[in-house]
Amino acid sequence: MLRDITIGQHYPTESVIHKLDPRTKLIGSLFMIIALFLITPLWGYLVAFAFLTFVIFMSKVPLKFILKGLRPIMLFIIIAVSINIFLTPGELVFPDFFLKITYEGLNRAIMTFFRFTFLIITSSMVTLTTSPMALTDGIERLLDPLKKIKFPAHELAMMMTIALRFIPTLITEADKIMKAQMARGADFESGNIFTRAKNMIPLLVPLFISAFRRADELAMAMEARCYRGGEGRTRLNVLKYKTNDFFAILVSGLYFVSVIVFM
Repeated sequence: MLRDITIGQHYPTESVIHKLDPRTKLIGSLFMIIALFLITPLWGYLVAFAFLTFVIFMSKVPLKFILKGLRPIMLFIIIAVSINIFLTPGELVFPDFFLKITYEGLNRAIMTFFRFTFLIITSSMVTLTTSPMALTDGIERLLDPLKKIKFPAHELAMMMTIALRFIPTLITEADKIMKAQMARGADFESGNIFTRAKNMIPLLVPLFISAFRRADELAMAMEARCYRGGEGRTRLNVLKYKTNDFFAILVSGLYFVSVIVFM
C-alpha cells in the first residue's frame, strides 16, 4: 500500500508534457483544479475526463502507474461519497427503504467522487512529469513578483520541493521498517482500529528518527555547499517559455473559460 503513493515521484520519459516549462504545468494544473470545483452539471465531468485523458496520453506516463496512486486514498473517497449519499436531504429514491438515499445525495456523491479522483490525478501529473529541481525553479519564478514585498519566494519553493522530494524516500523507508518489524513478529493488520493504531508505534518511532537524521544530513550537505538562500544565486538551466508552452497555456485557459461560461 505504501508503494502505491505516487505524489512526489518523478517518472522520467520523453514526452511533450515533460518538455514543457514547469511554470506552464503549474499554471495549467491550477486551471484544471479550479475548474473541477466550478463544474456543476454531471456531463461537465465527462469533458474534464476527456481533457485529463488527453493530458495523460500526451505525457506517456502509464495509466496503470497513475491509477495506482488512487489506492491509498480510496477509503477516504468512499467515506466522502457515502456521507453525501446518506446525509444529503432531498427527494427519496427508495421511499420504503430503511436507508434514506436521495437523488440530490447521489448527484453530490458522483460529483465528489470525480472531484477527488481528478484532483489527485492532476496533482500527481505535475510531479510525475517534472523533476524536483525544475519544480523548485518554476515555483520560485512564479512567486518572483512577491519578492518586492519581502516575501521569501525561494525559501518557500525550496521547502515545498524538499517535502515532495522526500515523500518517496520516507515511503520506501517505512516499507523497509514495516517488513523488518513483521519479520520480528509485529502485526499491523489484525485487531480493531485502536489495536492497529497501537501496533503502529514500532513503525512510527524509527521512521521519525530516520526522518530527523535525513533532515540533519541534508542541512549539513547544504551548509557544506555554502547554501545561503536565494539571494545572488544563479541557475544552470534558465527557464524560457517556448511555443509549446504558450500553446499549452492557451488550451488550458480556453478549457477554464469554457467551464466558467458553459458549466
